[in-house]
Amino acid sequence: MEKADGKRRPSPAVVWASLGTAALFEALTVLATQDKAVRAVSPWQDDPYDVAVSLCQFTVPMLALVILLRLPAWRMPGGPDRRQQTERAAGAMTTLIGLTLIFEWSAVISGAHDSLWSTWTMVLIGGLVTASILTLVVAAMLLRCRRPRGSSRRWQHDWLGDVVTVCRRIPALRRWAEPEAAEWVRRRAMTVFITLSLLAAAGITGAQAIGEQWTNPLLIAWMLVVETTSYLAFCLISNAIAGFIARPADTGPRRLTETSVITGSVAILFTTAFRDVLWPGAGPLTSVPALVALTLGAGLITSLVATGIQLARTPPPGPANGSK
Repeated sequence: MEKADGKRRPSPAVVWASLGTAALFEALTVLATQDKAVRAVSPWQDDPYDVAVSLCQFTVPMLALVILLRLPAWRMPGGPDRRQQTERAAGAMTTLIGLTLIFEWSAVISGAHDSLWSTWTMVLIGGLVTASILTLVVAAMLLRCRRPRGSSRRWQHDWLGDVVTVCRRIPALRRWAEPEAAEWVRRRAMTVFITLSLLAAAGITGAQAIGEQWTNPLLIAWMLVVETTSYLAFCLISNAIAGFIARPADTGPRRLTETSVITGSVAILFTTAFRDVLWPGAGPLTSVPALVALTLGAGLITSLVATGIQLARTPPPGPANGSK
């Protein structure tokens, strides 16, 4: 929809379409991962496909939830900020879905576990076709919602501020929903992201350890680290895209640290997914100490390389004022 002056008027229909696609994707993903009979005949039940599926199984509903909570504030003062941020969050969610669908299609095309395929496999592939079509349609709609080049600006509103505004209307929460509390969170956004990532990772790791009856403390600790770093990278990237928490002006040290954390986390996730291919041994990687060394070592090395590149590209400080 466009205004009389030719400028685009963002529509909630785009966001609702992305949420509908996310709901279908999540239903199919839960079916393929949580039902043992269905998982046994799923083409993407193993890595590297399962890493992408498992990550997006939790990150997609996280984004869908915050988008749903933001929609009631769609027409509050500061609407242009909220519309753009919500559409960007929907774009991030759709991108995650699209990447996961690519991994799932790769499993189907490669014929992974094709000797076990059954009627349930055909159901999953049918759902994959439907989800892929809807994702392409939503992606095209979101691309049409992009702002013209040069129109971006620093947002004056964030999602945290809307939470405070809504909570102030609820008597039981009013005393806690003070602007000072929001500013406290904004100043400590990294601490908040780490805490949320650790809590999510602890829950997922605990459920996995109990479900798979893990008894190796090193394996459990390894999964906790992998999950925590993955969700921390997700928090940092998604916040940069959609502006959930408005942060103080970026500084060199903070940018260096967060870029290194993100690159290291992505390296850990990638190495975990393709560990058998990357493992130099003669057979599949089965040793837990070797798994820890390969994946976390790759993350550490990548993080250090990213830090070194950033430091090399940082111009040296200029001469002090008054010096010649």
